[in-house]
Amino acid sequence: MRQRKAKGLDKRLAYCSEYLVKDLGRTDSPMKKSEGICEGIGDTYVEIGSGKGQFIIKRALNNPSGNYIGIEGQETVILRAAEKAMAVSGKAPWPENVAGREQLIGLTPVNPQASLEPRQEAVFLQKTSLNNLKFACCYVESMKDFFGENQLSGVYLNFSDPWPKKRHAKRRLTHHIRLMDYVRAIRDGGFIEFKTDNDPLFEFSVEEFRLCESNLQIVELTRNLHGADCTYDSACFTTEYEDKFSGRGKNINYIKATVIKQK
Repeated sequence: MRQRKAKGLDKRLAYCSEYLVKDLGRTDSPMKKSEGICEGIGDTYVEIGSGKGQFIIKRALNNPSGNYIGIEGQETVILRAAEKAMAVSGKAPWPENVAGREQLIGLTPVNPQASLEPRQEAVFLQKTSLNNLKFACCYVESMKDFFGENQLSGVYLNFSDPWPKKRHAKRRLTHHIRLMDYVRAIRDGGFIEFKTDNDPLFEFSVEEFRLCESNLQIVELTRNLHGADCTYDSACFTTEYEDKFSGRGKNINYIKATVIKQK
């Protein structure tokens, strides 16, 4: 869905520029740490369709040594994500868009063993660094345009456009041609994770993953990620959309596959 242009968009984007990558092409590769794209020292992970940023911010907070890049095609949506990153890292938001910090409670590193009081979480947020996170405003037609072979350790696909018409199947981000495009950019042993609340899209996607079984091994699969009997830790890393619909009782489908590179 096309978002209405935010008021003061250009100025607000400039204000959040430390979290934005203008050109995510090969000459501006996220692996070139010296260029300041990301300051993490570990692996690089990409979310295609990062929305308002909650999921990838949680991931970046939970793994400060990794590099995280959220890719989203709409500037207004990227703005929401970048402003959220600014607030989580304790920086002042755009002066004309001051939001209550209590809205950001929950965007702390995920630790199932820890239980912080809300006040402790708020203090933690003020001290949090997100130097390992960037957002890029673009559409991904081919991973070759952005990443080299074996450059990534993981790709996240969360609540992608279902493209419900049969003639549009190749546009779905989980079509087997797209999956093999991701495989090229992911190192051996890396992964692809996919979540959706759209049941027909999920059934389609499972079959597409299986078509790639020589390069993708399904290691986790559930049609109710937030069910009482599901123990996958991906349930701890949610999107805004996911929180909304799982809270209403809608089942969330999830699949994870590891990449196998042919020797």
